[in-house]
Amino acid sequence: MSETSLMEAALELAEITGANAMRYFRTAIDSETKKDGSPVTIADRSSEQLAREWIEARFPSDGILGEEFGAVRPDARRRWIIDPIDGTKSFVRGVGFWGSLIAVVEGEDVLAGAASFPAIGETLAAASGEGCWWNGSRCSVSTVQDLASATVLATDIAFKGHPEKRRGWLALADAAALSRTWGDCVGYLLVASGRAEVMADPVISAWDVAALMPAITEAGGVFTDWEGKATAFGQSAVATNAALADVTRRILAGEPPQEVA
Repeated sequence: MSETSLMEAALELAEITGANAMRYFRTAIDSETKKDGSPVTIADRSSEQLAREWIEARFPSDGILGEEFGAVRPDARRRWIIDPIDGTKSFVRGVGFWGSLIAVVEGEDVLAGAASFPAIGETLAAASGEGCWWNGSRCSVSTVQDLASATVLATDIAFKGHPEKRRGWLALADAAALSRTWGDCVGYLLVASGRAEVMADPVISAWDVAALMPAITEAGGVFTDWEGKATAFGQSAVATNAALADVTRRILAGEPPQEVA
């Protein structure tokens, strides 16, 4: 199957998964707390189960890694990575800043990724060499070249347990025109579609960002971990437009903004 077809398959599955989650949105459902402190609901579990059944029926030899139910065939050449609801904290509060994420990978090489944001009516899909597609149209990151004109985003500016990263974020936010916490997957959506310039996450798992890395890079942006390595399998993530990639990462690393201007 071509990467373009994989992108189409990933988008189809992201939309199916998101539509299932949407059935529970703003309804009275219970939320449990997982060992890592994050919430989980029947919407997360049923959506991931539906995605797994879809993959098993169409790609039975592929591996699967999901946030809620772990790994199947972890040594398979190709794997699907599922985050049924990225932004569950927003979801359980009735806030529409969440999405369903699907990535297709070989090793740590992301072949294709897609995200559905049903509560705000948007989709994002990308594959290596095939561009980034926002709501079915080709999109690109912004061309803003000055941090003083940039919008910078983070999932949670508390950065609990990561004081050094918080200091870097505060320096970046102070240098930018606007800082917001439109977080989780929505932040990457905004960068990929040119509506923000930076998205910073101090702590992530592969299912949080694997689907979004190709969207950023195919839209002409730069996706790395906090240390500057181009990977969706690190423990942190920074997504930027191309023009601000270097200065953003240097400030986040602790260099004074006046020295990198």
